[in-house]
Amino acid sequence: MTTLWDRSRQVAVQAILDTAVRLFAEQGYEQTTIAQIAREAGISQRSLFRYFGTKEDLVCGDQDALGEFLKQTVEQQPAGMSAWDALRAGFEVLLTANHTPERALELSRLIFDTPSLHARYIEKRLRWQAALVPSIEARLGTASGPAPDPRARAIIATVFACADTATELWVGHDGRLDLADLYDQCLAAVRGSG
Repeated sequence: MTTLWDRSRQVAVQAILDTAVRLFAEQGYEQTTIAQIAREAGISQRSLFRYFGTKEDLVCGDQDALGEFLKQTVEQQPAGMSAWDALRAGFEVLLTANHTPERALELSRLIFDTPSLHARYIEKRLRWQAALVPSIEARLGTASGPAPDPRARAIIATVFACADTATELWVGHDGRLDLADLYDQCLAAVRGSG
């Protein structure tokens, strides 16, 4: 059940995010300060930091929470589902978790067009990949033995590369292409089935 406090928080978060994205688009991410965002949103910097821990979180969201959400979604897929399909299901849920397609496009554009954001995005995605390894090893039935089994890491890295490539193409075409279809095309290409 959503409480009044939850709804008020969602409205405040949305207003701050709208302000930040507008300023980032007008001035650039690096040139926009937290002070400007807070002032334009009509709140104090301290209040802004209660909603968003860092300036980066305004664009990327809480990446640790999103990574955990992805991991849980993958783990909740039926036991008989392949690792490939479980990861696809996880990404599909993640793409629609927090934003409208229009907002996701704006934020993705900022991430891919801002070197510092893109670097942080990659860093956090590498942590997501590492966190997924035990789940995918379990799905593959990989036993811990003296020789490492690279399958789980290779599958995860491939899925992430396909998701990132699909997102870059989606952003490059201003969201006019279907993101899930782009992902499927990328995955088919690397798996030799397309």
